[in-house]
Amino acid sequence: MAMMDPALKGLQVYIVGGAVRDACLGLPPGDRDWVVVGATPEEMVSRGFIPVGGDFPVFLHPQTKEEYALARTERKSGRGYKGFTFYTGADVTLEEDLRRRDLTINAMAQSMAGELVDPLHGQADLQARFFRHVGPAFEEDPVRILRLARFAARFTDFVVAPETFALCQRMVATGEVDALVPERVWQELSRGLVSEKPSRMLALLIETGASARIMPEWHHSPTIMALVDAAADDVMSAALSARYALFCLDTESRAELAKRLRVPTECGDVARLLPAVVAGMVKRTPEDVMSLLESCDALRKPERFEVLLNTAALVIHGAVDNAVKDDNVVWWLGRLETVLAVDAGAVAQAVSEPAHIKQAVRAARLAVLSGRSD
Repeated sequence: MAMMDPALKGLQVYIVGGAVRDACLGLPPGDRDWVVVGATPEEMVSRGFIPVGGDFPVFLHPQTKEEYALARTERKSGRGYKGFTFYTGADVTLEEDLRRRDLTINAMAQSMAGELVDPLHGQADLQARFFRHVGPAFEEDPVRILRLARFAARFTDFVVAPETFALCQRMVATGEVDALVPERVWQELSRGLVSEKPSRMLALLIETGASARIMPEWHHSPTIMALVDAAADDVMSAALSARYALFCLDTESRAELAKRLRVPTECGDVARLLPAVVAGMVKRTPEDVMSLLESCDALRKPERFEVLLNTAALVIHGAVDNAVKDDNVVWWLGRLETVLAVDAGAVAQAVSEPAHIKQAVRAARLAVLSGRSD
């Protein structure tokens, strides 16, 4: 029990943020964020905590390795989400620490004894299903627009308070959102894409004007919004790479968008290949099948090709026609299996001219595809 932990004995320690919010909502507990009030870095080290903080003091518990941050305040000192000066003196109160947070529902704390500390009425906003910013300091950190959008995708029955929405629009208009770095945009965007209803995140970014500033290449439409939500309901399209590919299916400048957001290579590749698979999946002559397998490098990367098939089938048939969609995917996986079964080594050994090996192997693969009658 934490109350008996000698490393914490005598400290004012609180669980804060998302863990408290989710507990109030009856959701499964995730990672816990801890805040220590009234302590100094020297005292934490003397208790065996390991300092790991950069901009402000954060410590790893000597046994559990959970992170414990000293209560802090912050002051805007530059543009962007890194433009802050932090103060972590022992005189910083818990309420001052909570006041620097983004939304009221994330500005609650719980003591070691289980007492809820809620000076900003976050519990009331939870019950009313409102996303409401804590105070004017929200405007100083553009990452908060992204976090708000991601929360909208996760908590689908919440609405954004009108004053908070207006504040986000002002942050875009004043250029504060332009200070966002690609890595942070991708971090929040990717988490939102794998949430329950990604279209809510995207809609908020569109309506505040943020999407046009942080990813101007992206093209959206009602179809795209429906597809990213359909993928959230479709277990076979659950991979992040699949969801990202659907997100930018109608975007012509996919390469530029991937470069801007610095997306992982796998996501960029699936997004690049998906339009060709959507177009090619309906063609079933042996030559068409072989060409699509080759263009997708399916023989070397069969797992990725299966992701592409399931995602393309979702585009072609929709989420409501799962039987047809699954039959289509099975058909293509069967062709891939047939081609993979060809002994390329044996074919190569039977060819006298090395320059003709590649052509001979391809001909053998086409032959087995032509021999399938189903």
